Amino acid sequence: MAVKEWQEEIVFLHKIVPGQADKSYGIHVARLAGVPPAVNDRAKEVLTQLENGYLDKQGQPRIARPRKQTSHDLQLSLFDAAEHPLLESIRKTDLNLLTPLDALQQIKQWQEELQTKPQLKPR
Repeated sequence: MAVKEWQEEIVFLHKIVPGQADKSYGIHVARLAGVPPAVNDRAKEVLTQLENGYLDKQGQPRIARPRKQTSHDLQLSLFDAAEHPLLESIRKTDLNLLTPLDALQQIKQWQEELQTKPQLKPR
């Protein structure tokens, strides 16, 4: 398939041409598929290092570690959706043992925790 790169974007020309592509467009396709920007940025860093021939003493590709993660960074999983930490507390709460006032106080506590802890952000 013919592909052109234009201003950090790729354009599929809807035309099949003989031969192979001049490079991989996986990072561009991942962005189009909705992969989070932080993941694509790291992939660009790794690709640049590989293209520049960063090698270790044994001649193997050496990839520099990513920047230090902060408490707001979340590890995304391909197979399991990340759960908010409060979900386990909600599951364990036995509503039959709470008075209406206790239930309201518990909800207030959860709201306070949500305001102080990093939250999962939708795409």
